[in-house]
Amino acid sequence: MTLKFIQETNPDANTIKAIEDGLVAYNTSKAGPHNPQSLWLVGRDDVGNIKAGLKGRSFFNWLFVDWLWIAEEFRKQDYGSNLLSQAEQIAKERGCIGVFLDTYSFQAPNFYAKHGYKEFGRMNNLPPGHDRIYLCKTF
Repeated sequence: MTLKFIQETNPDANTIKAIEDGLVAYNTSKAGPHNPQSLWLVGRDDVGNIKAGLKGRSFFNWLFVDWLWIAEEFRKQDYGSNLLSQAEQIAKERGCIGVFLDTYSFQAPNFYAKHGYKEFGRMNNLPPGHDRIYLCKTF
């Protein structure tokens, strides 16, 4: 029996589930259950407009921050610090031992460093002219 690889731009839900289930089963057999949980924190102004947010997910006792965004008019007012702190507190309550994330050199590496995050990896020239920086913080 052989495999034939075909590029699929938009695989159906069954295809995605089969690949995900296969990977999760393998990982669980080696590392135990990963206990995934999503995390969404949303910041709204006084009239309900979305002006900030954090999307993350915890698994294998770590929280990964996918996105952290603060609207321009609310930056430099500690909202980002408060948002990150709240996510870290939720991670601790979930039994996580730390947080990891990535940012671009033009985004917020100094912000994360100020909050105790340490660089553990970097991809130069991604996107061109900038770097993608990987950071983590243990509790």
